[in-house]
Amino acid sequence: MDHFLYQNGVLHAEDVPLPEIAAAVGTPFYVYSTATLLRHFTLFDEALNWTDHLVCYAMKAASNQAILKTLAQAGAGMDVVSGGEYLRAKAAGVPGDRIVFSGVGKTAEEIHMALTGGIRQFNVESEPEMVVLNRVAGEVGVTAPITIRVNPDVDAKTHAKIATGKSENKFGIPIARAREVYAMAAAMEHLDVIGIDVHIGSQLTELGPFEQAYLKVAELTEQLRADGHDIRRLDLGGGLGIPYTRSNEAPPLPMEFGALIQRTVGHLGCEIEIEPGRLIAGNAGLMVSGVIYVKSGEGRDFLILDGAMNDLIRPAMYEAYHDIIPVTEPAPGTEQAPFDIVGPVCESGDTFAKQRMMPPVAAGELVAFRSAGAYGAVMSSEYNTRPLIPEVLVKGDQYAVIRPRPTFDEIINRDTIPEWL
Repeated sequence: MDHFLYQNGVLHAEDVPLPEIAAAVGTPFYVYSTATLLRHFTLFDEALNWTDHLVCYAMKAASNQAILKTLAQAGAGMDVVSGGEYLRAKAAGVPGDRIVFSGVGKTAEEIHMALTGGIRQFNVESEPEMVVLNRVAGEVGVTAPITIRVNPDVDAKTHAKIATGKSENKFGIPIARAREVYAMAAAMEHLDVIGIDVHIGSQLTELGPFEQAYLKVAELTEQLRADGHDIRRLDLGGGLGIPYTRSNEAPPLPMEFGALIQRTVGHLGCEIEIEPGRLIAGNAGLMVSGVIYVKSGEGRDFLILDGAMNDLIRPAMYEAYHDIIPVTEPAPGTEQAPFDIVGPVCESGDTFAKQRMMPPVAAGELVAFRSAGAYGAVMSSEYNTRPLIPEVLVKGDQYAVIRPRPTFDEIINRDTIPEWL
C-alpha cells in the first residue's frame, strides 16, 4: 500500500499534486510519502510485538536525514554499513544505542568512531575484523558488543547481485565454522559476544528461504549456549520484497514474517532485531520525470525523459522493473502503444523499459516511476555532469525539499586545478 493516488485526474503524493512540486523544483525529482514510511515501519514493529525487539531500518535503502528522523521518532533503530551512514544517523538524532553497524569492510577508523560515539552492536563478518575490533576497543578502553554474522548457505531465490546468504557470497562466516569462531571471540578481552546475525539477501518474495536460515540459527543458538556463550540477541536481517508491479503476486506481509520468526526462534527467549529497508522505503517513493521528446524510430518509438540512469540506476544494474505511469490520469479506455522509455545519457544502458505499453504522453508532460523510494536517490550519481536530483518529503498537504538540486557552478567548482596547468 502507498499514498500515491490519482485525485481529480492528477497523481498526488498524499494530498499534494505532483505538478505543483514539479513547478517548484523542476524535473526529475524524488518524492516520498511520510504516511507510507510510517505505515510500513509500524507493520514490522507490530509483527514483533510478541517479544522484546528493535526494528533497525537499513538506511542504505534511502538515507536522507528527514527520512531517518521520521522513522527514528516512530521508534526505529538504524542499521548502518559505513562510517558516513553512522554519522548521518547520529546527525538525524538517532542515539548510538539504537545503531547497529554491519558490513564486511569496517575500517579501524570507522570502528573507533562508533566505539567513541556509541553503538548498540557490531555485526562482525570475519576473524580479521574481530581482531581489529578487539584491538581498537582495548585502545579506547571499552568492551565492544558483537554478534557474528553466519552464512547459512541458503539460496534466497533472488537476483544474483543482491543474494548474500550462499557459500560463494562474501558475507559472514560459514555456519559450519561458527562454534570455532565464537570460541575465538570469547577469548578476546575487549569483546562481549551477545548474539548471532544472519542476512540472506534482498527482495525475497517467499518465506521458505527465511525459514531455512532461521531454523539453522535456532540450532546454532542452542549449540553455542551449550558451549557456554550467553546468546541473548538474534539479528535476523531484512530482505522482505515489495511488489514492483501491480500485477505481481504480493510478497509475504510483515505480519507473516513476524509469525515465521516466532515459529522458528521464538522459543529461545532472545531479543529480536530485524533490518528492513526496501519494504519500508521502496513503495514510499516515486521518481517524477518530464518527457523531453517523443521520437519515432525504425520499428519502435521512444519516450525520451529528462530522468536518466544516473538518477535511477536499478533498471541498468539489476534489470529492475518499475511501473511507469503518466501523472495526468488517462481517460478510461485510452488506447496504449509500445514505447522504449529512455534517458538522455550517452549509454545504450540508459533504458528504463523496452516496448512498455503506455497511453499517449506528449513532450512536456510528466511520468512517475513507482516503487522508487529504495535504492534510487542513494545510488544516484553526477555522471555526464548531471546534478543530483532533488528529494522532496510530503506530509499530508505539505511538502518540503529535503535535498536541493545543486547548481552547475557548485558541481564544477568542486574540481581543483593543479598549479602547473
